This record gives sequence, C-alpha cells and structure tokens, in this order.
Amino acid sequence: MSVKVKPLNAVAVELLMAQMGELGFDSFEESEIGLNAYIKSSDFSQNILNEISCPLDGIDLGFETETIADQNWNKVWEENYFQPIVIGDKCIIHSTFHEVDQQCEFEIIVNPQMAFGTGHHETTSLMLLQILELDFTGLEVLDMGCGTAILGMLCSLKGAKSITGVDIDEWAYNNAKENISLNNITNMNVLLGGSEVVTDTHFDIVLANINLNILLDNIAAYASVLKAGGTIIFSGFYSHDVCTLDDAAARYGLKRISQKTDNNWASVAYIKAE
Repeated sequence: MSVKVKPLNAVAVELLMAQMGELGFDSFEESEIGLNAYIKSSDFSQNILNEISCPLDGIDLGFETETIADQNWNKVWEENYFQPIVIGDKCIIHSTFHEVDQQCEFEIIVNPQMAFGTGHHETTSLMLLQILELDFTGLEVLDMGCGTAILGMLCSLKGAKSITGVDIDEWAYNNAKENISLNNITNMNVLLGGSEVVTDTHFDIVLANINLNILLDNIAAYASVLKAGGTIIFSGFYSHDVCTLDDAAARYGLKRISQKTDNNWASVAYIKAE
C-alpha cells in the first residue's frame, strides 16, 4: 500500500510506520511522497484504513492499495533495494548475486524472497550489533520471528551450541531454511508457529525483533523459556516505547542491561534474575 503524506514530514512518516506496524503491516520503505507499507493480503481489510491517522496536525493522508503477486523476490531486491551491508566492521551481509571484495570476521549470505530482514532496517542492524557484543560460545538460543534467519545464523557463527528459529509466516519459515542451508549452518532448526511451539524448552538467550504489541502480548512466554541469568534482546519499536517495555519486563523478573538506538528505533537487552 502506498501512503501519501502531504505535506511530506519525516516525523509523520515514522509515526505512521509505528502505528501501521501495530495494525499488522510488517515491512516499510520510505518514498518520495510518504511511504510504502506491506501486509499479507490475507491480513488486510479496508477497515484497517479507518484506523490509520496521522497524530500531527495539518497532515493529510492518501492511500492506494495494490495486490502484489508472488514473484521472484530475489530479482526485485537485486534490482531495487538489497545492497551488501557491513555491521560493526565485523559482519558483512550480502546475497548470492553480489560480488563482494571486503573481508569481515563474519559473512552471511541472504536471499530474502518474501522474508524482509537483510540488516538494512535499523531494528535488524541494532539486533546484529547486540549479538556482535555478546559471547555465544556453547549457548542455546531462541530467535522468535526469525524472518530470514539472519540473527540466528550470526549466533551460530559466534559459537552458539544450538539455535531454534520460530516464525508464524510460512514464507519466512521456508526462506529461513533456505538461507540456513545456503550458509552451511548445521545447528539451527526452524519451527513454523508462535511462542506455543517452544514451551517445553529453555534457552540461554532469546531474540525477538517484532513490533511492540506482539512483544507485549508474548513477553510472559518469552520470559518463561529463558533460563535464570539468561539474556533477552528485543527490537522492533521506537525509543519512546522503551519505558513501556521496561514496565512489562519488570513484571517477569527482567532487568534492562543495555539499550541501543538508531534513527529513533531502539533495541534493548534484559537479564533474567537468578
């Protein structure tokens, strides 16, 4: 869906992305007139448009919807969006169609298809930075909403014992498995579903790069599978939402130990009380 923001206002665009993320839109890109927002056709209805409004005065919105057929998303990304990216001078992410000269400690190959999550969005890059700063040697990791599996694969490269990726979207589930195979990762398994598929297992680290409402709705489940003394890392929300997440986390014995921000997006890490 194309959203026209008149007059164009960067703050209004950011606020709209946050609002639409809570309504089920799962990826965005800024445009010359406002933004483009993407949602699975099965999750969209015209009623959603009635819930979208700009909180800033003097801003008019216009909407144009279009159904995009399944297609060769690798080619779409190659031609339009996906370029190699280096995170923290330590990890380079690229696709099979890229020729890369730069050498980094960690290299991840991603063919994104419908599962957007290449490291370019601030929330993904913030999560990757958090992972780069931690020692994963011998740890068991849960990656909720794993998307392209980019986060879990970096954990594997950093020495994690095992990684369980979980995603409710079948496109993401299939793409994650393809990327894991492409990178010769042998210790990451992917499950199709939500938090209910991992209730019988406990993890040293839990990762969740999802929108704020889903995090708040599922934080109890995430905390319940986190080992005492373990770390949970969240992203997918704006800096001004950190206090809301802190309050929810505290109810489940989680204490914030770090926060990273980029362009008003945030990532926070919590430790679970022993």
